[in-house]
Amino acid sequence: MPKRPLNNAQVIPAPGRSLKDKICSGFIDYGIPAILIFSPLPAASVNEWSVLVIELAALLMAGAYLLMKDKPRINESLSRSSRWAVIFFGGFFLVLLIQIVPLPAFLVKVFSPNAYGYRWSYGGPAGLKFASFSIIPSYSFQRGLELLAFFLIGWLVFRTVTRRRQIFRLVTILVGMGVFQALYGLFELSNESPRLLFYRKVHNLDSVTGTFVNRNHLSGYLEMIIPLAIGLIIARIDLSSFSRLSWREKTLRFSEKGFSVNLLLGLGIVVMAIAIVFSKSRSGVFVLALVFLLFFGMVSLFFEMSGPQRKGIRVFLRTLFIVILLLSFGLGIDATLKRFALDDLLHERRPMYWAYALHTFSDYPLLGTGLGTFGALAPRLEGRSGPISIEHAHNDYLEYLSELGVLGSALLCGGILSLIVISWRAWRSRRHPEVKGLALGGLISLVAILVHSLTDFNLHIPANMVLFSVILPLTMVTAFYRKETAPGGRR
Repeated sequence: MPKRPLNNAQVIPAPGRSLKDKICSGFIDYGIPAILIFSPLPAASVNEWSVLVIELAALLMAGAYLLMKDKPRINESLSRSSRWAVIFFGGFFLVLLIQIVPLPAFLVKVFSPNAYGYRWSYGGPAGLKFASFSIIPSYSFQRGLELLAFFLIGWLVFRTVTRRRQIFRLVTILVGMGVFQALYGLFELSNESPRLLFYRKVHNLDSVTGTFVNRNHLSGYLEMIIPLAIGLIIARIDLSSFSRLSWREKTLRFSEKGFSVNLLLGLGIVVMAIAIVFSKSRSGVFVLALVFLLFFGMVSLFFEMSGPQRKGIRVFLRTLFIVILLLSFGLGIDATLKRFALDDLLHERRPMYWAYALHTFSDYPLLGTGLGTFGALAPRLEGRSGPISIEHAHNDYLEYLSELGVLGSALLCGGILSLIVISWRAWRSRRHPEVKGLALGGLISLVAILVHSLTDFNLHIPANMVLFSVILPLTMVTAFYRKETAPGGRR
């Protein structure tokens, strides 16, 4: 039977809101879902025009928030707990500004002699008085605007998603987008002239990619959504009660609306998992297994509930995992498994990319080469069809380290990790099933993409970065979502 809904007495809409506030609030309330729906559709928004759409939408929504007189009131403990993250992110954008703005040349020479020398080696003017730490400031400015847009989207989620309805709506939209990507990708796999919705598909023709160019990036997208869907099911239904029903009562339960919705969610998870398997992404398959292992472990260790209830959730997870395995083998995953062959792994270029990123970091340790400049400095390698250029390090951490240096990357990672740790600590103390399920899904979603980022550049893909920028604050908001409980309620 469905769980008791969560109420939030700390967030009550202000009476008599002005028309301007209602318009601005509605613009943000619908704008965030619109960006989530739009961003993956035009080839994961890797083209400049789609990035511009995201940037303009984020800027307009931020402006609408600032124009509101009666802004949504957030939980005081939530606001207080986020102070360290504000300091980290503020420091990070300050580092970006220092990278881009021309500074006295002697300062650049002292703190980044290779950045200073780079200009001389490429015909810098004699007697240079001003220089920037970024070797290509225009690239850093462009990427900085992108990251600012993602930050604004996350900040708006943090400041405006204050009601249970908003949380559930965002999670539901994300699950719907994940199922669409999986079904569309599976459909195009059987198409003689496959497309990426608006574009002709030219890469990974034997793999499921949805509307993404790269199979690994579709896999990363779905890895963030599957945990949310599992968490939503845990939040919506009392799985332990089902095992205690008679067969007749179980049959009647299938006809209930709440159970039917959860059954559809379960089927959606299976479809998304099958899409990951048939994307032939090795990291994706590994992370998919990791997601289920994390759910098993977290439920066993940190769910303060009765034994039968914990057992019911574990049975649900085990059944779901077995169904995914059986369907994967039944449909044929030989080609996917072959990508794990030792010969394929030995011919991977990723170790070369990682070595180059580390070498670049050693040359520009403090402030890096400048955000967005990795591909401009990387050497061209000989490929099967001629020279190929390296655009990304296939490891988000190493790429950011080489571009931002130890200072910028530490601030960026510090801001992200502080929000995850704070959300984790708040989640551990919660007992309400809705909060427990939804926030757990968010935490595992974040862990999944951070693990995948060790072997790919998911967090350099706009659609995935938009999704990550929403899930990170949404998880924190959910973990802290509470009010003065009603009699008999749980916090």
